[in-house]
Amino acid sequence: MNKEELKIKVLEQIDKNAQRIIEIGQTIFQNPELGFKEYKTAALTADTLESLGLECQKGLALTGVKAAAGKNQGPRVMVMGELDAVVCPLHPDADKQTGAAHSCGHNSQIAAMLGAAMGLVPFMEHLDGQAVFVGVPAEEYVELEFRERLRQEGKIRFFGGKQEFIRLGILDDVDMGLMIHSHAGVEERKFLLDCDSSGFLGKLIVFTGKEAHAGAEPHMGINALNAASLAMMAINSQRETFREADRIRVHPIITKGGDLVNIVPADVRMETYVRGRSISAVVDAAQKVDRALKGSAYAIGAEVKITNVPGYLPLIQNQRLNTLFAGNSAQLLGEENNLTGYELMGSTDAGDVSSLMPLIHVSTGGYAGTAHSKDFAICDPEMAYVMPAKAMAMTVIDLLWAGAVEAKQIMAGHRPAFSKEEYVAFWEGYNQDM
Repeated sequence: MNKEELKIKVLEQIDKNAQRIIEIGQTIFQNPELGFKEYKTAALTADTLESLGLECQKGLALTGVKAAAGKNQGPRVMVMGELDAVVCPLHPDADKQTGAAHSCGHNSQIAAMLGAAMGLVPFMEHLDGQAVFVGVPAEEYVELEFRERLRQEGKIRFFGGKQEFIRLGILDDVDMGLMIHSHAGVEERKFLLDCDSSGFLGKLIVFTGKEAHAGAEPHMGINALNAASLAMMAINSQRETFREADRIRVHPIITKGGDLVNIVPADVRMETYVRGRSISAVVDAAQKVDRALKGSAYAIGAEVKITNVPGYLPLIQNQRLNTLFAGNSAQLLGEENNLTGYELMGSTDAGDVSSLMPLIHVSTGGYAGTAHSKDFAICDPEMAYVMPAKAMAMTVIDLLWAGAVEAKQIMAGHRPAFSKEEYVAFWEGYNQDM
């Protein structure tokens, strides 16, 4: 059997399982779970991998899943999906208790990853290396106070699931990775290749004032909400200092504005990201935000505590992996349906993985509406779930065929931005209070 014949066999196997793949994606869509709480999704992922005869590691970074197929010798190529949903309580399929909804499309990632496994596992003896199938928790950077409690309890150190996978050594035996992501608003059958994303730092902010009766003795209090409001204005006053090329985005929210309407607010809380195209630009902007927070607290006479939490790194797309994937997606849909160079101004902890190993993060069409919004919907299930499974499986074949020459060449030419130790030390430097 030559390589193209093997691809045909794998595609036929995926087609045989197409309805199962779609049903898995829809089941996850209808049962959304937030980060580090994805117990049902993780169980479904593990059960599916085990049904293929794979030994599955479970409970990784609380809820993650990992299984490998193929020969013990040779490169190890990861196919990755994200287990979690985002908070979007107005979405028609949102969980009524938690507000979680898959208006992010992560359900498609898991379904496509499992679809690739269904196609590849029966034929791994023809390849020289391993395919590693991974379900990762907590990509969406939400519920920061909950994650801070997990950190204080020693259950996690970083807020992103892939960051925890790196820290814990779960990816130490992986050489490169592939994953896909929904692109909201692209209803057509398109693959969006070589897109970038922002890096960011997270901040938890607590303004502390002094309580007093808001009607009788407001002069006896210190209004922490005024300090927070002033800080929002001070941050806005910094925006003209952000270079356009750096794509800086700062978007704070107030998560607690006080306790009662007739008490001067003494405990006011904020969260924000500081995003940008490079970490150096993010660090510079974050220092300006800190000045705005501290100066505003001083002006009102309040105190402020700023807890910096590691965010995510900008995405680095590996060009050789991108080229291989593009060839396969063109074979499936036609070269005209490969789009390149889109700016994805969101952030993903796939960027962190891409700083350590060759990685691609491909966006796909088949989705209506707006990301993280109530109108997000899958309008083409085959494109959302099945086509990405095929393209990733074909790319794994390219990488591991005939002595895994392609994979070995990519590994030889890769220069990581960090070693694992440097990476952990870098983010630990921001894991602190101010």
